[in-house]
Amino acid sequence: MHGTRLVQRAMPSMARSAQITAVKGFRDVLPDESARWQVLEAAALDIFSRYAFGEIRLPIAERTELFARSIGEATDIVEKEMYTFVDRGDTSLTLRPEATAGVVRAAIEHGLVAPDREVRIFYRGPMFRRERPQKGRFRQFYQIGAEVLGREDPVIDAEILGLLRDLLARVEVRDAVFEVSSLGDETCRPGYRQRLRDFATSRRAHLCDNCQRRLERNPLRLLDCKEHACRSAMAGAPLMIDSLCGPCAEHFAAVRRLLDAANVPVTLNPRIVRGLDYYCRTAFEIVAAGLGSQNAIGGGGRYDGLVASLGGPAIGGVGFAIGVERLAMVASALTVDTPARPIVVAPLGADAWAVGFSVATALRQAGRRVELVAGRPSLRSALRHADRIGAQQILMIGPEELSAGRGSIRDLERRVDRPLSVDLETAGERLLAQVDGRAEAIA
Repeated sequence: MHGTRLVQRAMPSMARSAQITAVKGFRDVLPDESARWQVLEAAALDIFSRYAFGEIRLPIAERTELFARSIGEATDIVEKEMYTFVDRGDTSLTLRPEATAGVVRAAIEHGLVAPDREVRIFYRGPMFRRERPQKGRFRQFYQIGAEVLGREDPVIDAEILGLLRDLLARVEVRDAVFEVSSLGDETCRPGYRQRLRDFATSRRAHLCDNCQRRLERNPLRLLDCKEHACRSAMAGAPLMIDSLCGPCAEHFAAVRRLLDAANVPVTLNPRIVRGLDYYCRTAFEIVAAGLGSQNAIGGGGRYDGLVASLGGPAIGGVGFAIGVERLAMVASALTVDTPARPIVVAPLGADAWAVGFSVATALRQAGRRVELVAGRPSLRSALRHADRIGAQQILMIGPEELSAGRGSIRDLERRVDRPLSVDLETAGERLLAQVDGRAEAIA
């Protein structure tokens, strides 16, 4: 009864025939588009395999505290964008706005992480943020990403960027730019935050309402505001790259040397600000033309304190996420192979359904693409349907064919009929050979 009352309250009064549409910011990925995604995902799976990553399938919902503790309570994601609800057990749950926290939670929970162990994991699937929908950005969106836990050296940072370079090359993303910077660590970032806050305070009157709120709680986000007045006010702000401590500066220099040695081209962008509090040291974004103002197709970086903050050992971590929708918009090599033209099996009448089903099953088991059109009222309608879907042949089983135990097959290109010279119930290769016209295969 409790569940019924909830459903009744959620449903507005409407006529039974009223159309129900998708929720704003949520959309259907139709077969033509999902076929392109499959090409993209297949390329990603191959690249991940080459870099020795294994896949994890994460739950869509997590405890809300996971994201509050990891992403940061003062971030826009936690403050304004998460889909959070209380379930019937009075537990606050959130639809995942990103996957890194879930990967770390799973790695700790299942004992995958240890001070002397390296873990390489990739993931794919939907994420949820209540942002304003625009080109390439939806409230339910899809990401492919990867995380490496247990490494603090600059080599793995460079390796992650090399992986991304290989993936974008595979799907032919042209003119993508890898922007890199360093966000420092707990040693050098507090002093920088204070210098940035002092700079912004002197220009507070020119900042938007959001940035005035960020000034005390999360001043680094001031560098990421898209408002023209804020960008002008913060144009001369101090930069983290100029405030790095010795170890952070050395780490970042090593990353850049490694990338140069591997011919991974990167551009220094000292104004990079990641929207999650757990990032430190190496940070990067990938931007591409043709996407408007929201031109980032992916990004990531290092998060050395995250595992320990969620109850695991004090080990390093680095990873990335890339948006499937945006990547598909700029990738050139997502050509979908044209599927084989189907064979239509048309049992004309209820008496022929069982035989038609058996024939369709036999052809499918022999490797052919088959559409069974049982229920079509006439041969004419079955032929029209076969033409509409571009079928290669139609195998007709009417009352006469059923009575004789023989079928007839029409070549839809040449518009000629020929009888099957084998029993309709003959399965496998013998039936397939006759459909293909390979008479020598028929005994």
